[in-house]
Amino acid sequence: MNVLLSSHGKAKCLALIFVFAVSLTLVNAQPQWMVQEQKLEPIVEQIVKEASEHSQLKQLAHELLDVVGPRLVGTPQMEHAHDWAVAKYKEWGIEARNDEFGEWRGWERGISHIDMVHPRMKTLAGTQLAWSPTTGGKAVEGEVITLPDVQDSVAFQAWLPNVKGKYVLVSMPQPTGRPDYNWEEYARPESFEKMKKERDSLTSVWNEKIQATGVSARSLPRILEDAGAAGILECYWSREFGSNKIFGARTTKVPTLDISLEDYGMLYRLAENGLKPRIKVETDSKDLGTVPTFNTIAEIRGTEKPDEYVILSAHLDSWEGGSGATDNGTGTITMMEVARILKKLYPNPKRTILVGLWGSEEQGLNGSRAFVLDHPEIVEKTQAVFNQDNGTGRVANLNGSGFIHAYDFMGRWMAAAPREITRDIRTDYPGSPGSGGSDHASFVAAGIPAFMMSSLSWGYGTITWHTNLDTYDKLVFDDLRDNVILIATLAYKASEEPELVNREKRIMPLGRDGQPQQWPVIRQPRRTGVGY
Repeated sequence: MNVLLSSHGKAKCLALIFVFAVSLTLVNAQPQWMVQEQKLEPIVEQIVKEASEHSQLKQLAHELLDVVGPRLVGTPQMEHAHDWAVAKYKEWGIEARNDEFGEWRGWERGISHIDMVHPRMKTLAGTQLAWSPTTGGKAVEGEVITLPDVQDSVAFQAWLPNVKGKYVLVSMPQPTGRPDYNWEEYARPESFEKMKKERDSLTSVWNEKIQATGVSARSLPRILEDAGAAGILECYWSREFGSNKIFGARTTKVPTLDISLEDYGMLYRLAENGLKPRIKVETDSKDLGTVPTFNTIAEIRGTEKPDEYVILSAHLDSWEGGSGATDNGTGTITMMEVARILKKLYPNPKRTILVGLWGSEEQGLNGSRAFVLDHPEIVEKTQAVFNQDNGTGRVANLNGSGFIHAYDFMGRWMAAAPREITRDIRTDYPGSPGSGGSDHASFVAAGIPAFMMSSLSWGYGTITWHTNLDTYDKLVFDDLRDNVILIATLAYKASEEPELVNREKRIMPLGRDGQPQQWPVIRQPRRTGVGY
């Protein structure tokens, strides 16, 4: 399009062209520090290269998750995992040992079958819970019944004889097997709201039903088995397609089974409609008596300050629904890979680099709590603890754990890592001390700077955390590789720090009661246990 410009218009156009040209010049003339590529320290460059080109993460994941499998405390698989880790460390030239800290009830899963035999034949999807009693390899058939609506505990006690020889459904039937995000994407808003109100109403009615029995949901399985029930059926849906939380049995004489949402709902509807469904259950698990519990400890001995420590932390144990992939196979293989790389590239660290793969974390941080109490000479001279325990994602958040100077030393250490790995990490300094949840809390309670490498979710809470879907195929190896590079860099920098960092704690904020909150205290581990 041709335009005839006046002299004023030409002048204005020239001015705009000049401004545009100057703008381009300014963009292209950014200060050198803004455009200069980050120059990594030689050891960090080597860490990046080794982690990227010679990663052993996939092989470690295969050996731990496919071959060893889930690692429930007290099982032969847990013992296998400890021995496997020690052997792997020694293969890399790293000294390692299994440190006994207590004992637990030994148990081994066997083959199990759950089949509906009336009103039609169907093999059901379900899992025998951890430490569940067995049928002794014999098939035990019985009717499936629901809990009654009773006026009070007296009426419930009068009803109890009805459970003899029967399987009792003890979980609320869900109104939908679709996660909320699926409803939100496809349902009309009024339909979604209707479902949520129905679910809330059913939950309220169910809680009232349990309350009327006069017993808690936790103690109900034991009362039912004492009354002669053939077994307990539950469904702990994780609000994700095909995902159930799998924990431990509360029965001591009859099996407890978690049934998939789909099959549980079918059994419940059949029972409620008077069709008297029957199932046949066969389990072949073994009670192994009392067995020892361990932490696996590996060390790359320091040269200048061998009695000071940098600790890499993850828990080796898991629940048993899947293979314990993201809780905490990912943390385990990450810390082992970091140790392998540091041993290869940084074999003579200034401080001792210790790797703690803790046992019995799932029952209350027992392994790390025991280590803190049993090894005060190590703990009091620990520079920092880096802990990973929440899935397969790359590190996204770092909390200063309540240490005032964490922003200084952690900031400097993180600055040594590649920017493409750290640029999206959100930090919160000084943050707040964790009182539980994962093993770093055991060290924070002892006044040691310990940090959770908090990861992107990847659906962790509903898809894999303590579920039957926590398996190898959920791992994201690119993110795990980034975590290896980050944590190896942090460990290297913490080791090289001239002195132990300042451990000054923040002044704790006021609680809801208006009183200052207290720093977490060191807690005693459970050194003996029988299950859940």
